[in-house]
Amino acid sequence: MRTFKLRVDLPLVAAAVAMTFGVQGVKAETESSSRLLDRITITGDPDRIRPVPGSAQSLDREVLDRHGYSDPHRILRAVPGVNVVEEEGYGQFPHISMRGTPPERNSRITVMEDGVLVAPAPYAAPAAYYFPPMARMDRVEVQKGSSAIRHGPYTTGGAINMLSTPIPGQTSGRADVLFGSNNGRRIHANVGDTVALGESGNQFGWVLEGFSEQSDGFKRLDNPASGPNQPDLDTGFDRRNFMTKLRWNTDPAAAVYQELEFKYARDDRSIDDTYLGLTQEDFDANPFRRYVGSARDEINTENELFQLRHYITPTANTDLTTTIYRTDTVRNWYKLHEVDGDGDGNFTGISAILDYPGQFADELAWVRGENTQGRGALRANNREYYAQGIDLKGGYWFDTGAWSHELEVGVRYHEDEEDRYQWHDIYAVSDQGDLFLDEREPFGSKTNRLTEADAIATYAQNTMVRGPWQIAAGLRYEDIEIRRRDWGTPQRNSSSLDRDRSNTYRVWIPGLGVTYDIDSNWSVLAGVHRGFAPGGASPDDKEERSTNYEVGFRYSGPNTRSEVIAFFNEYSNINIECTAVGGGCGAADIGDTVSAGEVDIYGLEALLIHDLGRSQDLGISVPISLGYTWTQSEFKQDIGGDAPNQWANARRGDSLPEVPEHQINASIGLAQEVWRLTLNANYVNSVNAKADPALSSQRIDSRLLFDVSGEYRVHDNVRLFGAVENLTDKEYVAHYRPAGARPGKPREFWAGVKVDF
Repeated sequence: MRTFKLRVDLPLVAAAVAMTFGVQGVKAETESSSRLLDRITITGDPDRIRPVPGSAQSLDREVLDRHGYSDPHRILRAVPGVNVVEEEGYGQFPHISMRGTPPERNSRITVMEDGVLVAPAPYAAPAAYYFPPMARMDRVEVQKGSSAIRHGPYTTGGAINMLSTPIPGQTSGRADVLFGSNNGRRIHANVGDTVALGESGNQFGWVLEGFSEQSDGFKRLDNPASGPNQPDLDTGFDRRNFMTKLRWNTDPAAAVYQELEFKYARDDRSIDDTYLGLTQEDFDANPFRRYVGSARDEINTENELFQLRHYITPTANTDLTTTIYRTDTVRNWYKLHEVDGDGDGNFTGISAILDYPGQFADELAWVRGENTQGRGALRANNREYYAQGIDLKGGYWFDTGAWSHELEVGVRYHEDEEDRYQWHDIYAVSDQGDLFLDEREPFGSKTNRLTEADAIATYAQNTMVRGPWQIAAGLRYEDIEIRRRDWGTPQRNSSSLDRDRSNTYRVWIPGLGVTYDIDSNWSVLAGVHRGFAPGGASPDDKEERSTNYEVGFRYSGPNTRSEVIAFFNEYSNINIECTAVGGGCGAADIGDTVSAGEVDIYGLEALLIHDLGRSQDLGISVPISLGYTWTQSEFKQDIGGDAPNQWANARRGDSLPEVPEHQINASIGLAQEVWRLTLNANYVNSVNAKADPALSSQRIDSRLLFDVSGEYRVHDNVRLFGAVENLTDKEYVAHYRPAGARPGKPREFWAGVKVDF
């Protein structure tokens, strides 16, 4: 499905349409009447979270609009229990974990859009190099705890579900056009409608949506050709995303109600980013520098999604949802991989060069463009993915005596694949200090690998309600087969097959959650469930297993909502995947899964949301939110040097790297009918980037970041918007991986217009 490239700027076209309607002052209902929406959510509306027997948060369109973020890290840091790790400053490659799970490329959480897995190959290669643009989403849901077992295969941390723009009930739409620092542009627009089909009562609905974003980036390459009339080498990105939905439904009053919805989405990105960071000395001198050795680094990705979903209510107390889905992803991250400092053919990986710059002076000199004798190998990390499957979910409501029951059952057949066909291009540094191609190795000569996965997942969860009690008991079963084949040559035949290995995982995953309403405001909850994540394709690989507990309380009043939950995840085995972004693999190969044994992770999540203006009758809205996460972790045994770099040489009693002890996110706003102002503060304490005591100086900096945004309504349909991210222009080390010190994003300004009609 890669026969064309979408080059028409669809967001701009949609924006023009939306503005035309906006000038005419057309007002329309924007909420979809679709009953299917309830089946693709994982938490329900924010007002329906209270009875959920586990930690659950929902960020609706109003919350997402306040700052106009496109970075998933900035959006999700407001949710207690979620830990994010920055890489390139814009969130193009999120690192998200929950309750201490390894954050690398979201590989230990379940990520969905409209209830469907979105990672390019969630079973065969869970490290996600594609993540849907959160800026076009209508709602973001996060669920942790026992009730999250419905959304496997990764059940230890939890699940994220992004809900795309619903089909509106009548003609309506929106257009956001924003411009920012570093030649930034962010355009998001959609338009849709639902119309009656004759006198049958049946309806047809549709929505078209486009999103585009670009930036020249905040880093600056060492460029010997810089100056008047010379080209600037970008360090930014360009992203284009298009989505459409078509829906047919019967008369809402029909005895047997049905919906049929088709969804298509396409995402194209070109990102001038690198795995190469800086030495600490160079970072201290200029944190936004990029070395000459990374001048050719960039990643290009394409992602297509097809989805057909049918919903039917055969009787008044049953429903059935059937979803057929397919995603195709292509990406090639072309980036500096290793350096030969003196031209003798011995190459050293960039992580080692940046971790120990004194030992690799010649290699570092080449990276800086100061060594014309050495050579650098740029790896074309060329990969193709697909994922497809069919998912069936059924609901049945019934009563037994004084108990009301909602039984949900589901079955999913899924298959996915990762195809790696990678090679090296060898570059040298000219006398002028720039890179030129010296040699190209055969395509597929570095990695020629195919990893395939087939999985059948089933679950059943019965939610029972009687008076103040709500009990949710669930059971999930995963039957997974993963096969990996490696060829030693660019050809794929039996004579060049180096390794053919496979592994099967069959596991039962139970969960039990209980909520008890003390009165109309207060409730308590408790839960226990099994955590699971599949391992790799080697027969010796072990699945990740844990037993997870939580207990807490909620308060819900007219102006206040609060929640405090304590959790304890007891791993009998925790895994870490060997990836290039992890900074090295020890004795493992890229893509291998390494068992790290027993780990305990425990902590506390707290959230308070209050409208001070309403509670004190101030005549102005003053929304306040405060989220806090406290996390402790402990390796229960020593981890040897053969483990992937970020966990190598960890000692018994050490904390997991990258998981901070304290996180605080606070927000306060002022709002009246025509204007709004919001200030957000986010604090994260410092934490080790890697576990190795020899690299203890590599600390992810503590930071206190402020973002401010505001808007003013100049017309019923038109709002002026402005925002400043990193208000105080805080400079900090965001991470030391994949290789070297990497900066967080500096201060950035945004301004534009938002039109609703």
